[in-house]
Amino acid sequence: MAFTRRNALFAGLAALSASLAAACSPLSMFATLAPKDRARRGASGIAYGSLPRQRLDVYAPAIPAPGLPTAVFFYGGSWDSGRRQDYRWVGQALAAKGFVAIVADYRLYPEVRFPSFLEDGAQAVRWAADHAAEFGGDPSHLVLIGHSAGAYNAMMLALDPSWLLAAGVDPAAIRGVAGLAGPYDFLPLDGPVTRRTFGEAPDLTLTQPIRFVGPGSPPVFLATGEADTTVYPRNSRKLEKALREAGRRVEAHYYPGVDHAGIVLALSRPLRGRAPVLDQMATFLKARL
Repeated sequence: MAFTRRNALFAGLAALSASLAAACSPLSMFATLAPKDRARRGASGIAYGSLPRQRLDVYAPAIPAPGLPTAVFFYGGSWDSGRRQDYRWVGQALAAKGFVAIVADYRLYPEVRFPSFLEDGAQAVRWAADHAAEFGGDPSHLVLIGHSAGAYNAMMLALDPSWLLAAGVDPAAIRGVAGLAGPYDFLPLDGPVTRRTFGEAPDLTLTQPIRFVGPGSPPVFLATGEADTTVYPRNSRKLEKALREAGRRVEAHYYPGVDHAGIVLALSRPLRGRAPVLDQMATFLKARL
């Protein structure tokens, strides 16, 4: 009977994965029902700025230890949706892999457009640099991780040092960045989401992560599903090519049969068997430390 219930739960979670790929549905149900990794919630709802959405949660390994790598995770949602509470399973998964994990909210459309969410992300990284040690993290060993729009945020912060410098963060503290199904090269703007989010930028080329690949780029981990029709895998392939041509360290994985939502849901315990994203990403990021 227990085996039957467990199979039913996994089947339900798989169905939820499919529905999430078809629509930007909240992850609240998944965050509530999915089995989670063992970890400590070090802090909840901590302000990294003065505005309501400038809040973050902190997760740490179940057994405390000093000098751990610190990961800042940015979720996706087309820059117009998402909340950190629905991604606590990501924070717990990263903590179980030995990271102090920070899951940060940021301001969204229509309240803001480019580049305000990058400014928020840089402030969240500044908070991590200032406070990671309080939870066992090493502030000089920071990694950035993001999915979808959050992968864009993480990649821009890592590749264009101006955002972190403006927030008072030494870009050299970023030892690696992981992008899951992110948009990195999407000009011309050809859809309502990108037009409303980036259309007012005075120079659109400066909104593209691929534009900032250079000799100072940190190591990059890329993962995307071959079945992704929301952010096409060509984004990752183009960025991988640019990084290799610049002589930078990059590791890229393209998973057959995995869609846009599935790539991040593969970080969770019940859906981890679909693609080894968590293990490969953690191994790559830790090797950079």
